[in-house]
Parts: sequence; structure tokens; C-alpha cells
Amino acid sequence: MSNITDKLLEICALDGTSGDEGVVREYIRARITADEFFVDNLGNLIVFKKGRKTPKNKIMFAAHMDEVGFMVTDITSEGFLRFGAVGGIDPRVVLGRSLRFKNGTLGVVGTKAVHQQSADERKKAPDFGDMLIDIGASGREQAEKYVQPGDCAVFNADAFCFGDGFIKSKAIDDRAGCLIMMDMINGTPEYDAWYVFTVQEEVGTRGAKAAAFTVQPDIAVVLESTTACDIADTSGDKRVCELGKGCVVSFMDRATIYDRELYQLARKTADSLGIPNQTKTLIAGGNDSGAIHVSAGGVRTCALSVPCRYLHSPSCVIKESDYTATAAFAGAVLSAFAEL
Repeated sequence: MSNITDKLLEICALDGTSGDEGVVREYIRARITADEFFVDNLGNLIVFKKGRKTPKNKIMFAAHMDEVGFMVTDITSEGFLRFGAVGGIDPRVVLGRSLRFKNGTLGVVGTKAVHQQSADERKKAPDFGDMLIDIGASGREQAEKYVQPGDCAVFNADAFCFGDGFIKSKAIDDRAGCLIMMDMINGTPEYDAWYVFTVQEEVGTRGAKAAAFTVQPDIAVVLESTTACDIADTSGDKRVCELGKGCVVSFMDRATIYDRELYQLARKTADSLGIPNQTKTLIAGGNDSGAIHVSAGGVRTCALSVPCRYLHSPSCVIKESDYTATAAFAGAVLSAFAEL
């Protein structure tokens, strides 16, 4: 594995569901060298890094620390755990999966055996209300020694490299963006910039709203992972974006119409530097830009994303070349946007 892949898999292995990002935050804070940083009341890590020049515009980069996960809502008399999703998770990727709690407790998600299901039940995937987490407890009293309502779990899944430069892990959304920002901070950036590692993106971009109000940038660049649907039996615009074709620059999604001048300048800059880039072929999804661009008096916003298959699952898949393209792109737009 390359050094990039090693670092990415290390940060993805950390557990940080929305509202419980502390482990990720401390990991990042211990590994960056900045001129100023602080943690706000929501838990956002806000960092300032001085560059070689002062920009004409106040620039802010953003990436979210949280990942989708699960929260215990009740414990049955038999010791099984009822739960709900934290963030947008398709129930079909959950059944039969292994989960891990913060204290190391492991569990398996199960439901009624197929031979006990009605004909109608067998025709559809079970919802979260039909599934339980089994932690191997003999009853409620024993289960409560390990888990309480309100405790969170994440996917417990192997991470590995495969094929021609592909990487599989949980939480690539958005630890990839976090790692890009960490490397920018630890490098020698051309211009001063603010970097915000946000919380609670997966439950409504809440951290970004607070962080953007605090920093009040002129221009924001959101570093994300975005859904690629380049799989079998999907063609044309339904593929959205594709692995191996570089960084994704968005012009619009369900939460943001991106600044047109920034979008055009970003793509022109990437093309001039030979950085592979693409855009989405559907108006879909959303990210921290939705909160940032309407913060305070309004913020001109651009989003750069790593294309990712199977988002919000235990098996997020990206290609390393797209990650490196996005990292190079982030450095390039810092210089380009600073002089607008």
C-alpha cells in the first residue's frame, strides 16, 4: 500500500458517528501543525494556517469528521437492541452486518428467519424497526452492562486495497476530505486559509452552519466524497460520476447552486494543470455547502469531491488516483480563488 492509502485507512478506522466525533477530532488535532486552532461548542475543529501570502479573499476549506452509524433506542427483555440510523443509510446494507460500539462491544444485525416470514415480508427488505442488534446477551440485565440507549455503533468491517488502485473502507465519506486538509495544513500553502473539520454533517450539516458563521469566509471550498453509480446495468447520466476520471466538481445539488464563477475557474485551473476532473451528470445529493453558502451574509462556495461507490455502507470504494487528483485540485484552487 502507498503512504496515502495507509493514512486514509488509519483515519477511516476511527469511530465517529454524528454527534460523537471526539476520537476523530483528537486524532486530527494531534497530527496537524497550525498557527491557531480551537474547538467550538458543537465540536467543530477550526484551524488557521498561515501561508506565504495573504489572500485578497478570506478562504475556508471544510470537511466533515462524522460518519453514518446507528443509535440504540431500547433493549428488549431478551437482551436484543432496538436501534435507528444516524444519517442516511439504506436498510438493505445493514442486515447481517457486524457492528462495533465505542467500548469495543460487537454485535450482529438480524431479523426474523426467512422461513418464518410471510410471502409479503420476503418480497421487501426489512426496515430498521424490523431488525435487532444481537450482542450475545442472555437478557436485558446483562446487555445493560455493555450498552445503554443512546449509545452509538458503526459498521465493523475490514478495510483493504484491491484491483487496480481501489480502496475499500467504512467512513471514506468524509475522512478522505479530512486527510486532504490535514496534508494541506502540514504543508507549505501558498496562501493563508482557514480549515474547519465539521461535525454532524450526516444529520443535516449542523456543524458547518456554526463553523461558517464563526469564520465568516468570503469563499469556501468543501472537500467531500460523492456517490458514483458507475456499476453494471447503469448507463448515461444515471452513472452520476465515475471512478478513475478524477475529482468531481459540482455545479448544483439538492442543497446548493454553486457559485458559477468559482465552478468555471476551478475546472479551468484543473485543466490547465492537467488535473483529472469531471462533474456530476445528475442534480443529486448534498453536503456542508448547503449550510455554508447561506451563512451570515452569504458565502461563495465550491465543492470538490472524491467519487465513491457504495456510499454510506461498510464498503465505500474509491480509487487512489481520484483521491490524489482531489488533493492536488484543493491546493490549486486555494491559489486561484485567493486572487479573485
